[in-house]
Amino acid sequence: MIDGVRLKVCGLTSHVDAEFADRCGADYLGFILYPKSPRHIALETYRAMAKRLPERHKVAVTVEPTVAELTAMSDAGFDFFQIHFRPETPEATVASWAETVGPKRLWLAPKLPPTVDVSATLLPLAEHFLLDAFHAEGFGGSGKTGDWGKFARHRANYPEKTWILAGGLSPDNIGEAIRQSGTRFVDVNSGVESAPGVKDQEKLKRFVVRLHEARTT
Repeated sequence: MIDGVRLKVCGLTSHVDAEFADRCGADYLGFILYPKSPRHIALETYRAMAKRLPERHKVAVTVEPTVAELTAMSDAGFDFFQIHFRPETPEATVASWAETVGPKRLWLAPKLPPTVDVSATLLPLAEHFLLDAFHAEGFGGSGKTGDWGKFARHRANYPEKTWILAGGLSPDNIGEAIRQSGTRFVDVNSGVESAPGVKDQEKLKRFVVRLHEARTT
């Protein structure tokens, strides 16, 4: 935690980047298991890496998994499960994810068009909700900045939930993002990369410094 803000570094593909994220103070390490992502790693690759990873919370990031796929991720030792999904996904499907890993370990990341809010029917199914920038062609990882005002509204309306801000965060905008959204949990990915899946150490260090400055000045 950095000055009261939890940090997740996502899209990790190597031990080197995971260890550097750990040294920078990341609370959570994110690994994308969605095959269409340019930062995708196979579950078998993660299993091979797992024993050498830092002692931080590990987050499996995926899109609309089957129960069998989610069970395999749980068996691989992940602590949390960040699931991106379309708004039209049946509530029974979302409930099956909650039943498989438990609401406390489930991070729901609905793909919300600009005028759509998180459905109140989803709130009992998870403790964590991640709001990413809307990208019509994909699920996250677009580098686009999210709607910080929309995030602040959700956080104010449902303070009993943990709200995670994602979408286009970088060293250049993290300070303003914190001020406008009020977030106490951020998820950074492409904004601290030199290439998809390759973290830029200088960018990540600057991100942490700017986050610290935003909370202390």
